Amino acid sequence: MLDYDFDDDDTTSAGHLMLREQRQTLHYLRLIEHEMPKLVAYRKPFVVPENSPLIVRSLEYGGEDHPATSKRVVVAAVDDLPLTDERSVHKFKLLAGPRWSLRPPTNSGVSDLKPWGNGFIKISCEDFLHPAQNLKWISDTFDRLIGEANNKKDTFKDVPQDVRHIYSATRKAKRGEHLRGRVHARPTIRDFPQEWLPDQPISSSRSM
Repeated sequence: MLDYDFDDDDTTSAGHLMLREQRQTLHYLRLIEHEMPKLVAYRKPFVVPENSPLIVRSLEYGGEDHPATSKRVVVAAVDDLPLTDERSVHKFKLLAGPRWSLRPPTNSGVSDLKPWGNGFIKISCEDFLHPAQNLKWISDTFDRLIGEANNKKDTFKDVPQDVRHIYSATRKAKRGEHLRGRVHARPTIRDFPQEWLPDQPISSSRSM
């Protein structure tokens, strides 16, 4: 028989659930006490990287599952990449195509006060299931672009830089920068003459 009389010799289903949670907690406490100290043998001192040109951006939704959480976006300044000379820089920008822009991309983590130099490149990927796979694809793409840009077999020095995507994005933004050729020429705080600044900061408080 599957049914039997309850003789008050066992706990309820809720009691079994509570005991299972306690056993699980004790299991991890034993791991912390006996196994975690063994990880000291694999401890390595943290070394601050001298140069980290890549800025990785990710999306999180407070622990909730979302298709965008696996997406990774990487932004890098062209001047910080291991390109050999000006011809390599020009070829790299040609290969980057619409992923290259003179200004830092929006929400890229790059300050607007940073010198633009040869611009920035932005590559994103969300084709794979896991974030590490998307980031690895972006890293491999950077390696291929840099390797091909440093290849002296053909420098494409006679090919002009295509900036149609920049003008198109500027017109779509409708902020007035597309008027009178002000793309990448509109005055910003970066253009404020430093010699106009006072030697001493002006105090906000005035003596009465």
